[in-house]
Amino acid sequence: MLWFFYNILFAIGMLVMLPRAIVRMRRRGGYARNFGQRFARYSPETLAQLGEGGRVWVHAVSVGEVFVALRFMQEFRARRPDAKFVLSTTTSTGHAIAAKEVAAPDVLIYLPVDFTGVMKKALAIIRPSALVLVECELWPNLIRLAKRGGVPVILINGRISDHSYSGYSKLRVFTRPLLAQVDLLCVQSEDDRRKLADLGADPARLHVVGSAKYDMTADNGDGEEKARAALQAAGIARDRLILLGGSTWAGEEEALLDVYKELRATIKELVLVLVPRHAERRDQVLAAIADRGLSVVRRTEVKVGASAAPDVLLVDTTGELRSFYACADVIFVGKSLCEHGGQNIIEPALCGKPILVGPNMENFVVVAQDFLAAGALVQVRDVAGLRDAARELLADPAKRASLGEKARLLVREKAGAVRKTIDLMSPILG
Repeated sequence: MLWFFYNILFAIGMLVMLPRAIVRMRRRGGYARNFGQRFARYSPETLAQLGEGGRVWVHAVSVGEVFVALRFMQEFRARRPDAKFVLSTTTSTGHAIAAKEVAAPDVLIYLPVDFTGVMKKALAIIRPSALVLVECELWPNLIRLAKRGGVPVILINGRISDHSYSGYSKLRVFTRPLLAQVDLLCVQSEDDRRKLADLGADPARLHVVGSAKYDMTADNGDGEEKARAALQAAGIARDRLILLGGSTWAGEEEALLDVYKELRATIKELVLVLVPRHAERRDQVLAAIADRGLSVVRRTEVKVGASAAPDVLLVDTTGELRSFYACADVIFVGKSLCEHGGQNIIEPALCGKPILVGPNMENFVVVAQDFLAAGALVQVRDVAGLRDAARELLADPAKRASLGEKARLLVREKAGAVRKTIDLMSPILG
């Protein structure tokens, strides 16, 4: 009866969200591709691959979780070379990143919607040997139907924000029986362990292993080389100072543009690189640039032989952020100044770069606390603080180097969560 009510509420929620989803699909485009997979409808080629069965099903929502999933798959396969995976994502951006990395024998799909019939069909096709959920992806029908079929369910890199905890706390009638079905919960912090235990997880199955995002590899392939080539083709010489805004959201590009205009008055060699979190917002960002009378080149329109460097390079592509991080001198990581939640600061830290963030890092509380304690991060309260911190760092190469090196060393010291997670999983998987 409990799950009957859940299915009714879920169906109502889907209907309410449908108009917004349609608008998003039209705007982003990628959402419509392989849309049938969201209802467990697969191409003959995908069905043939999935028909082998016995794969570890790993689910990751979007870009940040996908990187954790890929690192987990890499480490797991190093121990079990015959392992095969199904990786599912929710967003088109996460899917695009995963598509560059996932190849046979693994399979990439979109997560089916959490209707009973759809999940039954997906599980019958995939027949997973285990279900691995990244961070806090608690889909009731997926979890309970997997368990009913004898599939171990494991949560990795688990975390729960204060906002999510507040919401889940009102739904303990659902969370208690649901979390009781999860065989292992590997979480980032003691605070996450406490919250999940309070919501119904078995304390004996909860283990604090740290953040798996620290286990990201420093190898970026030839990404930096390609980014530098793009900068040079846009007329931006290697000796120019680069202020970069990464994973920025609405309002943050405007703030960075205003900061840039003010700083450029005294730092003539300064260039601004903007990498919005959603590339489809390019027109909005271009309008903000034009309003300020600044010149701009789009990454997708870079041509060799540009005569003069623009004020702004707009990276309107997906999957190149880390490559441009490696080329920057000072980095602001978005969704932290004008939005809430924050974005991943470990990626620029791997590049040994000085990092600025705003006051809102709710989705990376543990990581942000680690960085602040190590003196490896500058957190500002507002646009004025961002301007002052950027000016100080751009004027002081030694301070930039020190801050970046502290960040790089911290990531190296904190790594190991994926290894600990797989150690804990081994007895469950046999």
